[in-house]
Amino acid sequence: MKDFRNRTAVVTGAASGFGLVTSLALAERGMNVIAADIDLEGAERTAVRAKALGGGGSAYRVDVADTAAMEEFAAAVAEAHGVPDLVVNNAGIAVMGPFLETTAEDWDAIIGVNLTGVVNGSRIFGRQMAERNRSLPKARRTGHIVNIASAASYQPVRSLPSYCTTKAAVRMLSECMRADLARDGIGVSCICPGFSGTNIAKNTRMASGLSEEKAARIKRWSEVGLRLRRYPPEKVAARIVKAIERNEAVVSINFEGHLSHLVSRVSPSLGRLIARAPAPF
Repeated sequence: MKDFRNRTAVVTGAASGFGLVTSLALAERGMNVIAADIDLEGAERTAVRAKALGGGGSAYRVDVADTAAMEEFAAAVAEAHGVPDLVVNNAGIAVMGPFLETTAEDWDAIIGVNLTGVVNGSRIFGRQMAERNRSLPKARRTGHIVNIASAASYQPVRSLPSYCTTKAAVRMLSECMRADLARDGIGVSCICPGFSGTNIAKNTRMASGLSEEKAARIKRWSEVGLRLRRYPPEKVAARIVKAIERNEAVVSINFEGHLSHLVSRVSPSLGRLIARAPAPF
């Protein structure tokens, strides 16, 4: 996808973080942005900013983990805006805490958003794109799906077992999708950023089995770490745009993203050793 003008993009988790800045980057390039989030007011603010940048902007409230709601959302988008040319499955949450303190409810919550949500967005909108493309000559077929994973998809972390697991699953899902959807002219990119200045630490859910004191201490350290890293999310958005233009498969972003990928390829045993290192909290 070289020309973004007058095309439609659906971005989930668009109220903040990578979803917000990616929506604005696409709007700057002339795309009609469908900002979707469980936080409708936040999605509406993103849509207003997208319009101000020259693109179109519309807001929808949707829970990506709710398959029926996503089916209804996709149908509404197709009716009002046509089949989207781009879908960015960005909505995600983090659950932090050791494995034995991460409860069944914690696992259900994070799998629902981070994995089922990506499956829902990819499957439902991907079907729309494929059906449209099959009626078109190959030269006119279009469509791209971006799935936001994480550097945590490469590197095990003691305090993030559920997050690492869901993000690794998103990366493998993206690879499978890319192989399958290529025949219908649909590109798939998986984005694996490291630490960045979003509000994910602030919104991180602490594992339910943790004591209040330890949960507060872990959250405080996480917020401090992201604040000190100071990697702007706008750089991630710019790299996402480039990945779409180039139809790149898996994209690691910033130093820790590239380092985690390298370690996972060259020395998995080193990655396991790093995972065992004691946390500062």
